[in-house]
Amino acid sequence: MIWDAETALKVAEFLLRIKAVRLNPSTPFTWASGWNSPIYCDNRLTLSYPDIRTFIRQHFVKVVEEKFGSVDSIAGVATGGIALGVLVAQEMGIPFCYVRASAKGHGMQNRIEGHLEVGQSVVVIEDLISTGGSSLSAVESLREAGAEVKGLAAIFTYGFQEAENAFEKHKVPYYTLSNYEHLLKQALKSGMISETDMKALESWRESPSTWTVKTIGT
Repeated sequence: MIWDAETALKVAEFLLRIKAVRLNPSTPFTWASGWNSPIYCDNRLTLSYPDIRTFIRQHFVKVVEEKFGSVDSIAGVATGGIALGVLVAQEMGIPFCYVRASAKGHGMQNRIEGHLEVGQSVVVIEDLISTGGSSLSAVESLREAGAEVKGLAAIFTYGFQEAENAFEKHKVPYYTLSNYEHLLKQALKSGMISETDMKALESWRESPSTWTVKTIGT
């Protein structure tokens, strides 16, 4: 769920401007899952632009305070959510930890890095939500460690139904600064895509696992 429509368009503008998001419906990218995709997203690029980084940090803090209230700690999801989470925790003056994709194979074999006390309330920070698998895995690790996970905030979501269902099943409320619909609106408005491209991009979101390049409108 997006937090605010105006913010969603502004963040979409940022992502497109710095090419953190690339749209190419005629020559799709291939994801690690094997899916053909007309969109590639790397929100870590936002960290290289101070004005955008500041905007995102400030609005993440607003989301946390408005939607989740007082929290004891911020947790970032490795790797994209680590730096973002640190920025949010610093702004709020509260502790930070992060969750690895998997436990270390040596030493203490931690999956959660940083100090986290049993019973502490936590908001999770992510850069991107696709299917929701990595985000929810991090949430479960935090819960197993005794944390009260109030919810999750991310820069962007594709809005897949699979993710919606998964977050609902795990009872994790979440809010994003932007999403796929607002990204396409901004791309069309700025002339980065055509109406034909728009149809192709919309059709991908309906069935991303089986989507292939098609000639639209002929």
